[in-house]
Amino acid sequence: MNRRGFFRHMARGAALAGVTMAATRQLPAGTQAAEPPAAKSPLRITRVRAFATAPGGIRLIVVRVETNEPGLYGLGCGTFTQRARTVLTATNEYLDPFLRGMDPDNIEDLWQAMFQSSYWRNGPVLMNALSGVDMALWDIKAKRAGMPLYQILGGKCRTAVPVYRHAHGSTPEEAADRVRAFMEEGVRYVRVQFAIPNNANYGIGGLAEARRKGHFSGQTYEPRPYRLLAPRFFEKVRKLVGDEIDLLHDVHERLHPIQAIGLAKDLEQFRLFFLEDPFAPEDIGYFPQLRAQTAIPIAMGELFNNPNEWLSLIAQQNIDFIRCHLSQIGGVSMARKLAALCDFFRVRTAWHGPGDLTPIGHAVNMHVDMATWNFGIQETVAFNEATHEVFPGATEVKDGVVTLSDRPGIGVDFNEALAAKYPIRDDPPFDLFWGRLRGLDGTIRRP
Repeated sequence: MNRRGFFRHMARGAALAGVTMAATRQLPAGTQAAEPPAAKSPLRITRVRAFATAPGGIRLIVVRVETNEPGLYGLGCGTFTQRARTVLTATNEYLDPFLRGMDPDNIEDLWQAMFQSSYWRNGPVLMNALSGVDMALWDIKAKRAGMPLYQILGGKCRTAVPVYRHAHGSTPEEAADRVRAFMEEGVRYVRVQFAIPNNANYGIGGLAEARRKGHFSGQTYEPRPYRLLAPRFFEKVRKLVGDEIDLLHDVHERLHPIQAIGLAKDLEQFRLFFLEDPFAPEDIGYFPQLRAQTAIPIAMGELFNNPNEWLSLIAQQNIDFIRCHLSQIGGVSMARKLAALCDFFRVRTAWHGPGDLTPIGHAVNMHVDMATWNFGIQETVAFNEATHEVFPGATEVKDGVVTLSDRPGIGVDFNEALAAKYPIRDDPPFDLFWGRLRGLDGTIRRP
């Protein structure tokens, strides 16, 4: 048989097979084919809303994405507490009309569209609004799948999420007592901050009064007393609490770069789990010098919102932990990418988890932690009773870890009616606090 005949033979065989198969699909006499199920309306975003509330006394922003499927909505955190009302405006007046009618399933496409929509990118107002929407979209997707968010992100890498807590003191003995109290609760990681008389040291406030009035008013902070006291303070705390507990400390960009390098070298002997934010984002060029002079683990990224701030630090292995605030960098979508990048360079995650983050945002941190192999540690806080009422399902720490539920989605809800009982306040003007930290001569200091 020549080639042309072969193909004619194969075509006739295929046609006969099709007839035979069609015959086998004939329904018995007297029966009727079932009507195909009615097609559902395509899922669409019907509304995007942002809410402000302060059940714990800190201004929080919740983002809610509603859909045309009855009862299906997603929640996210867009908290930018220093400029809370700007996120309300960005969400309710710009992202809401931009997103109405769109398909919430297409998360990556919507992320990119929102990111490009203001032309200038990576600013904190846009990124917090965008992040809140992104978290809500992932919440919707996980709810539709009937799974907790961590399953959608790849499933569990651990059974629970270890957390660290905050301790501080005016003396090493006071700080050590608080560390030991956490140890008795099963906590294995504690961040230690300390007070300096008449110096507004980070992590413990209210000890430095304003030295002047008028234009140059503000709390007083000088870096030298902090630089000199820190090694002596940690030496005593380590002796008091022993080596069974991991201690952390946050410089919070409060030192000049060369002072921070010296401090890191002095603290290395006390075996910190990490030293956080030794430099400001504007001073990241100093990291190679720091890495060359000390083996102390370094955490960085709380103030980052632009990938160009973290790319070189990770790729050159100049940090050990990435500390980004997920509602600042782009929500779940960016967290997944950033964690994957860090994985290739042996950098671990330690997402920012302060009081100015909704329980929704804290839960998102935990879900990403649960599904991230190169997870390091998670910062969190204890919520008061009012916050638990406004946010049913908020995470809780037990034996030093957070165990997530199997509820579909993020697992935290939002009671809009109760939230309205805790409106955000503009007096005192918390927005202005960070810009009024001054040296003895009145010079503005970094917060």
